[in-house]
Amino acid sequence: MAFDLLVRGGTLVTPAGRIRADLGISGERIAAVGALGGESAREVVDAGGLHVLPGAIDSQVHLREPGNTHKEDLASGTLAAACGGVTSIFEMPNTSPPTTTAETLAWKVERAKATAWVDFAFYLGATRENAAQLGALEQAEGCCGVKCFLGSSTGTLLLDDPEALETVMRSTRRTLACHSEDEARLKARKHLTDGHDVQQHPVWRDEACAVQSTERLLALAKKVGRRVHVLHVTTAGELPLLIAAKDVATFEVTPQHLTLTAPDCYAQLGTLAQMNPPLREARHRDALWAALRDGHVTVLGTDHAPHTLEEKAKRYPESPSGMPGVETLLPVMLTHVAQGRLTLERLVDLLAWSPARVFGLADKGRLEVGAHADLALVDLTRRHTLTARTLHSRCGWTPYEGFEAQGRVELAVLRGAVLSRLGQAVGAPRAAPLRFR
Repeated sequence: MAFDLLVRGGTLVTPAGRIRADLGISGERIAAVGALGGESAREVVDAGGLHVLPGAIDSQVHLREPGNTHKEDLASGTLAAACGGVTSIFEMPNTSPPTTTAETLAWKVERAKATAWVDFAFYLGATRENAAQLGALEQAEGCCGVKCFLGSSTGTLLLDDPEALETVMRSTRRTLACHSEDEARLKARKHLTDGHDVQQHPVWRDEACAVQSTERLLALAKKVGRRVHVLHVTTAGELPLLIAAKDVATFEVTPQHLTLTAPDCYAQLGTLAQMNPPLREARHRDALWAALRDGHVTVLGTDHAPHTLEEKAKRYPESPSGMPGVETLLPVMLTHVAQGRLTLERLVDLLAWSPARVFGLADKGRLEVGAHADLALVDLTRRHTLTARTLHSRCGWTPYEGFEAQGRVELAVLRGAVLSRLGQAVGAPRAAPLRFR
């Protein structure tokens, strides 16, 4: 058998374990797995000494197009993903205008077909006005599901009306992803930011703000019998609720909430550490790690949400919330692997197998015959320092500046073609909409 691409001599990593094997790729798909040393190919990649992971799936990114392309767009954000070994992204709807109609969704899909470097899908934003129509809208090409902002964050989208949220739950079938903070509590406590700096951010948006919202969300999900996916969980108080509600809920954590803690992150980074929900004290980080190790956390997503340094330099609380992270996802998490906080197999589960399962992705997330040949080849021993100078997000900074990482993405492959090598893109954009079962 002659292959288009042969990845030879690597260690393949799945949630079930590691195997030394070659990968034979024909067209866009994995055609053979095993000892393929006698086979020929148009292109051969020597993966000796490297671990071969499924390309990472980042199920929460904000790429700011249309409306705020001075800080990111579909081309620059997906370029950053490609150079970091992320081969699929789900993009959020809080752009300007927001993605709430068939027309705004179709515009993004066509724009991404022309400019994106990695495969993509988009969330529709839920509003009171479109709640009853979302079931039809979510079937459109390139739609991964529906996003509900239960508390206000960046942009204009907000759905803090329980009746409208129930309508959304009853009218939709695809993944319902929720930003879970209590809007009434946010409004009531906003005065606590007056005259304070960014250290006050987790005081204003406190643990109770998240717990109360998630408790109500899970109660409504149980009432309706509708699964929900809770984004960027940050508090120890939410975890028992989510663990007890596995029949109706999955949930995400972010690398930054597993890595950075208050008050040190605010002292060191200032408003660059500001995001929603906030970075919190170490006890919350430790609780998230315990839930991850015990198998309760479902997926990792970066909440890549860039703003310019000029915007972030505004006086708190006028400074915007959000930080870049899609390109640093694998280096940061591979460092946690190197330090013994999780296994490489668990990381593959969180970044590939589980996202594909939770969102119903076709063809993605598996190193199996018939799956798309989306790969990230990593050197677990390679040490390097993260710096914005070598990253590709248009915003031009990273909260991990100076972070000593262990584990580097050497090569990424998208549907059988080399996508990036040593942190630099190869070829031209050739992305396509993700397909869902």
